[in-house]
Amino acid sequence: MEAQLNALIDAVRQAGADGRTLRLRGGSSKDFWGQSLTGEVLDTRAYRGVVSYEPSELVVTVRCGTPLAELEALLAEKGQCLAFEPPHFGADATVGGMVAAGLSGPARATVGAVRDYVLGARFINGLGEHLTFGGQVMKNVAGYDVSRLMAGSWGTLGLITEVSLKVLPVAPAEATLMIAGLAQGPALDLLHRWGGQPLPLNASAWVRDPTAQPDADYLFVRLRGAVAAVQSAVTKMSADAVVLGAQVLVMDPSESAQDWRASGEQMLPFFDAPSPHACLWRLSVPQTAPVLDLPYAQYVEWQGAQRWLWAPSSAAVALRELAQSLGGHATLFRASVAHPDVDKAAGVNTPLEAVQQRIQQQLQKQFDPKGVFATGRMHTL
Repeated sequence: MEAQLNALIDAVRQAGADGRTLRLRGGSSKDFWGQSLTGEVLDTRAYRGVVSYEPSELVVTVRCGTPLAELEALLAEKGQCLAFEPPHFGADATVGGMVAAGLSGPARATVGAVRDYVLGARFINGLGEHLTFGGQVMKNVAGYDVSRLMAGSWGTLGLITEVSLKVLPVAPAEATLMIAGLAQGPALDLLHRWGGQPLPLNASAWVRDPTAQPDADYLFVRLRGAVAAVQSAVTKMSADAVVLGAQVLVMDPSESAQDWRASGEQMLPFFDAPSPHACLWRLSVPQTAPVLDLPYAQYVEWQGAQRWLWAPSSAAVALRELAQSLGGHATLFRASVAHPDVDKAAGVNTPLEAVQQRIQQQLQKQFDPKGVFATGRMHTL
C-alpha cells in the first residue's frame, strides 16, 4: 500500500504547488450533501485494507478506502460492531467517508457519535504532510484531540488515510416495541420519562403514517442489553404505554432489524420526497424541545433530538429561526430533485456566529494554508 499512499501525498503536494483544489471522494455515496462540490476529484479507494484488528482490545485500524460493508462484516464475524451505526447511503461507502461525514444512525442518542469512537487518525494536510494524531487506546490525548476533529470535517481539513476505531460487542439481547396511538407530544414525554430510568433504551423513532385511515401515530423503541434487562424493560414499558391508551406490539426481530436499517439509510416511506420541489431538512434540537409547530410531516429520532421534515428551500429562514430559538440548528440535508442549485442558495448549513466562523477559518488555515481542500462544501452563506 506504500505506492498508493505516496500517490495520494504527491497529488496533494502537486495541487498545492499548482494552486488547484481537490475534492476528496471515496464511494461517492454522500455526494448529495454540501454547499458545493467544486474541485478535482481525488479518489481514495485504492488505499484500502485493515491494518490491525484486536477483538480482545475492542479496536480496529483501517485505511480510508476500505469499504464500510467490508469492515462491518469483519466485525460481525467476531460478534462486534460499530455501535453508532453509520449510514452507508450506497453500496460503495468507505471508512474514510464515514469518518469525514461524521453521520450516525438510530442509536446516536444513547451510544454516542462517530467522533466518540475515533481513537486515532493519520491524515495528509494541505501541505502534503502525513500526520499522526491519537493512538489505539482511549487515554492517548495530550492537548487538543485533532483525530476526533476530523469526524464531520467533510474533507475540508485533510485527507484521512487511516483511522483507529473503538468497537463494541453486539448486545446479547434486543427487542423492538411498536407503540401505536401516541401523538408526538405524549410520545416524547414518555421517552423522556423512560430516559431517566435504568432501562436499556437504545433507539427511538416517531412517525405519523398518512396512508392509514385515519392518520396513525407510531412510536418505535429499540432495547438492547442483557437478556434479563431487555425482558424486564419490555414488560414495564409496554405497561406504561397501555396506561396511556396505546397499543403495543413486540416486533419480529428480523423485521425490526430491517426497519431500523432502513431508518438509518433513509429508505423508509417517509424519506420518499412528497414532491419534486421538496427538500429534506434535519433539525437538531435538545431532546426536551417541544413539538414543533410546523405544517410539515416529521420523523423524530434520538428521543427528540433529531427531527426530519420535507419543506421547500423557501422555508429556510423560518426553520432556522425556530431551531435556533430552541438552542439548535437546521440543515438542508438533501436538496430537491427539481432545482438543487436554487435550493442550496438558501444555505445548506445554519450561518455560524462570528466567533465560531473565525475558529473554523483558523483551523482550515492551519491544516490547509494553500486552500487545497477549500471546495466550499461546508461553506455557510
